[in-house]
Amino acid sequence: MSQPTQGIALSLGDPNGIGPEIALKAIATLPALVRSRVTVFGPGLVWQRTAQALGLSELATQIHFVEAGSVSDAQFQPGVVSSVAGASAVASATAAIQACQAGHVSAVIACPHHETAIQQAGIAFSGYPSLVAKVCGMEEDQVFLMLVGGGLRIVHVTLHESVQTALNRLTPALIQRATLAGIRACERLGVATPRVAMMGINPHASEGGLFGMEDQANTVPAVKALQDLGFGVEGPQGGDVYLAARSHDLYVAIFHDQGHIPVKLLAPHAASALSIGAQVLLSSVGHGCAMDIAGKGIADPQGLVRTLALISPVFRSLP
Repeated sequence: MSQPTQGIALSLGDPNGIGPEIALKAIATLPALVRSRVTVFGPGLVWQRTAQALGLSELATQIHFVEAGSVSDAQFQPGVVSSVAGASAVASATAAIQACQAGHVSAVIACPHHETAIQQAGIAFSGYPSLVAKVCGMEEDQVFLMLVGGGLRIVHVTLHESVQTALNRLTPALIQRATLAGIRACERLGVATPRVAMMGINPHASEGGLFGMEDQANTVPAVKALQDLGFGVEGPQGGDVYLAARSHDLYVAIFHDQGHIPVKLLAPHAASALSIGAQVLLSSVGHGCAMDIAGKGIADPQGLVRTLALISPVFRSLP
């Protein structure tokens, strides 16, 4: 592969979902010179069949394509959850991440995966951050998810686990790592000195211990340590207070829903989900595979278009 390093790797996600469709539609919105900076990773048969269905076969032949996660003609079944499709999504994303590690591209965008399909394939997987960590040889709790949408940037300290499990493994060090990953991601996205708001664990950030001691044991020392390092981190404070004020560049959510709900409320189909903390920057769209409309040609690519603009200066400069 000899694509320029400022290019983007785009993996197709679950081939039976809307990923291949929105990939083609999004690329079709780009000027020809910019399209040349995109390298698509996925099953060639799916790419060709989807392009035919959308009337974009000529465009598909113009895009730099790398075969990954192959599926047969019989296994390509839009709308069907299958282990083969799940394994394909992981394989295409892995190949794209490796291309970024090798310096062939500057970042990765992954179309939606289906977690049930991946589990059916027998692959241990808890989201793209965990895959980035695995491919990059890092521990899972060194790579974090940051949602961007609706004017918000929210990094998550914990993700796909029960609240009790998350509480049991929560430490000031883990909160600091997530916050620092979020700060570095903001810097990479053009926010030089982000103002950071630390959400509390309990209501009102525990109200000084009235509602529990979890914040005093975790978020309070984490904020103090980050402030001592010179970062502009405030809190902890109730997430509702911070989100109502909307005066920060980055918000730190302790749990999955604490961060997902506000972004999904404000940008239900237009959010971007960044895996941050590793050398490889990966983003996926903030929505799923939409199996109910897969293969029908009606999927909206705008979430992917916005993700392209977010993750790379090359695409961000487009009108």
